[in-house]
Amino acid sequence: MTQRGARDRRIVLPMAVPKARIAATYSIVARDDVTGELGVAVQSNYFSVGTDVSWAQPGVGAVATQSIVEVSYGPRGLQLLSEGTSAEETLARLVGEDAGQALRQVAVVDALGRVAAHTGAACVSACGSAQGEGYSVQGNMLASDGVWKAMGPAFEAASGDLADRMLAALDAAQGAGGDVRGCQSAALLVVAGERPENPWEGRRVDLHVEDDPQPLEELRRLLRIRRAYDLFEEARERIGRGDLAGALERAALARELKPGDPQFAFWTGVALGNAGSDEEARRWLAEAFAASDGWRELARRLREVGFFSGDPGLIES
Repeated sequence: MTQRGARDRRIVLPMAVPKARIAATYSIVARDDVTGELGVAVQSNYFSVGTDVSWAQPGVGAVATQSIVEVSYGPRGLQLLSEGTSAEETLARLVGEDAGQALRQVAVVDALGRVAAHTGAACVSACGSAQGEGYSVQGNMLASDGVWKAMGPAFEAASGDLADRMLAALDAAQGAGGDVRGCQSAALLVVAGERPENPWEGRRVDLHVEDDPQPLEELRRLLRIRRAYDLFEEARERIGRGDLAGALERAALARELKPGDPQFAFWTGVALGNAGSDEEARRWLAEAFAASDGWRELARRLREVGFFSGDPGLIES
């Protein structure tokens, strides 16, 4: 693992920089070597940090731009990567054309897992970055250099998918002291490793905690709910394919991740009713109807427009 700290720092007042965005923070950009997924995870004492810092495009790469943020590094970096420019070449172009490069911290990973990072000489200490196989971790305005140095080993040791492993890196950073100012926001972005047919496809996870005293805990809660809804959607698709057993298994897993949500019961019941599985549909719909009369009324309205084609008795019984 290659490690770098910022050196020869000079004082630059951010207030003197036009439209300065001071997203001092710690982050990770990474590529999963099995799935090819690409992502960014970030935490900071800065409102809505992911809006400025996190950029990723399926099958192209990911960029984290932070410190005194040059937001254009994100979209410009992805454009260069999409044209076949490597992570190192992309970084050189971005930094080389920026008169304020001393203020910037930026990291890039491309679709092949090549990484590059820059920590400007004027970034606020503690600051630095470390690169490993398919990832870069970096931070500035941290409690100590131990914060960014803790992230790489945690990422490498973690199990699970890319989202889990990047969150492990953030947890390690926070455990080592985190942002010297404390916590406020966090974000997690994961995209597919392959370029999709349509530009709106391929976004696996896109979660933001804008303002919370424990943003990493809230980010994990949102990720759990995201996974519950993914399982729920897979359950509905399996019902449409006639795989009732597989559908009910996934619906049950979704309910374990987010118990008590009547949406899962209602829409699973609707899909089962449309597929002619009346006994199972009645059980799921009854649970939703018990939660609120609004779900029964919604079922009636769906039937009016043809979205519910099952037995009408499932609604009124």
